[in-house]
Amino acid sequence: MNFESMLRAIVENCDGGIAAALMQSDGIPVAEVTIDPVSLTEEVATAGAEFGRILDELRKASDAVGGGAVVETTVHLARMALVFRVVDEDLFLVVALAPDGNLGKARYLIRKQLLALRQLL
Repeated sequence: MNFESMLRAIVENCDGGIAAALMQSDGIPVAEVTIDPVSLTEEVATAGAEFGRILDELRKASDAVGGGAVVETTVHLARMALVFRVVDEDLFLVVALAPDGNLGKARYLIRKQLLALRQLL
């Protein structure tokens, strides 16, 4: 199984799944998958890069308050919801859902694929 097939399993099995990307902490995508090529794919890659910087700031804030490592965060926007999950120090996963998508199932599917993703690294 490769990165793309793991990302596809998340997006296709989640109601409202739009796209998923495995991103380096500098915002460069390692792998990307989208259900609908004309949907928000370019915006999802851009959002992953832009919000990746925010994820770095969350890490700094967490260290400052002694909260431990950032594991996951969700951002709800008018046109989509984004779930960010840290894979390791240099990689994170971002999954985009329609505003009415099943966030709980997306989070479950991400956790389900996380170990396999880490084993491929």
